[in-house]
Amino acid sequence: MALDFNMPVLVVDDYRMMLRIIRNFLRQLGFEDVDGASDGSAALKMMHERDYGLVISDWDMAPMTGYDLLRKVRQDGNLSRTPFIMVTAQGPSANQIAAKAAGVSNYILKPFNAVTLRSKIDALFDGRS
Repeated sequence: MALDFNMPVLVVDDYRMMLRIIRNFLRQLGFEDVDGASDGSAALKMMHERDYGLVISDWDMAPMTGYDLLRKVRQDGNLSRTPFIMVTAQGPSANQIAAKAAGVSNYILKPFNAVTLRSKIDALFDGRS
């Protein structure tokens, strides 16, 4: 699947500042259609209302974590093929293993920059993740 900078992207994070940072990174990379959600529950509702080409979600949120969102997305036949990047401040751990097992497309450790984000997105759409 080719990378399409016109596809809608959903960023999910409970910290407004992090939402703004990731949205700015995406705009720097050429993405214009970027929505934000403050937790997994809001994101899931948005995903049922709109067809997103990519989801970038933080792990640690309440009431629904990014991991729980990932599991629900992968279990939903209409959403299961959506590319999904998990963002976390925790280094390689059981969480990363669990996310891989649940079907995460790629994983980013905080802090990161636009170049790192671009490489993770490229890996998804080049089939290298």
